[in-house]
Amino acid sequence: MTSPATETLIDNAGWAGARPRLSVLIPTYRDDPSALLRALDDPSVAAEIIVLDDGSGDPALIDRMSRQIERMRVPARLICLSPNEGRARGRNRLAAHARAGHFLFLDSDMLPDPADFLARWCALAEGENVPMAFGGFTLDQTPPRPEHALHRAMALQSDCTPAPDRAREPEKHVFTSNLLVRRDVFETVGFDEGFTGWGWEDVEWAMRVGRQFPIRHVDNSASHLGLDTAPAMAAKYEQSAANFARVVAAHGDIVRTYPSYRVARLLKPLPLRGLWRPWLKAFALQEHAPLRLRGLALRLYRAALYAEAV
Repeated sequence: MTSPATETLIDNAGWAGARPRLSVLIPTYRDDPSALLRALDDPSVAAEIIVLDDGSGDPALIDRMSRQIERMRVPARLICLSPNEGRARGRNRLAAHARAGHFLFLDSDMLPDPADFLARWCALAEGENVPMAFGGFTLDQTPPRPEHALHRAMALQSDCTPAPDRAREPEKHVFTSNLLVRRDVFETVGFDEGFTGWGWEDVEWAMRVGRQFPIRHVDNSASHLGLDTAPAMAAKYEQSAANFARVVAAHGDIVRTYPSYRVARLLKPLPLRGLWRPWLKAFALQEHAPLRLRGLALRLYRAALYAEAV
């Protein structure tokens, strides 16, 4: 039987007695959120910042975050967790610490694009009281590096899209990297803690929310600084296969419309997947091959993994 996680709380001077209108919730695992925290330290906005260190076991990183939290002008709390709980459970834990009527989930490797990023979210939360809204992400502030070329190319093609395009399939384009959620919505529909590893827990959550509440897409973007190498992307896709199967079982009516599902269905009857699937991965990892073909190979590799679930 697994022992429950233990929390250590570090609050700054502004935390006690604050009455925020927006709770900014930042989970992190061995990533340094310093740049994001500096960008969010705007006392003109009635926000609180809550960071969850999800069992990183890195004393130096925890010390840096603690000192930064204590220096911040806005109310801020650091939750140090042991052991690691994972993406879904960690986000549920963050929400349990939040005091405002709206939550803004931000990944620790994001950086706001507009200067009035938090003010825009506060205005949308207070002015329109939206149940949920996704602000989108870009690579505008992400330094180009050769080892991230494949991820950059794939993200620019499919993920860095304006609000009108995202709104055509609203639940599919919801990620917790830059997501506003009203408190009562989250209390009604929390993250499914049955998800493990990487992938699909945020999209699946949006599918359940979308059955009860409207999903809004807006252009209030943040740059994704934490691009992955090609081997790291492949490893995440391998982790995500079981999560994809969980989504198919719960929301087959929605997932069947997705290209990843349709391609997986096409690949499923092909024999000897265990022999040719590794060749797709191997080609995707060839740094000197054309990016477009590498991206196609990696997508086919993911679909071949997902074929086990369809």
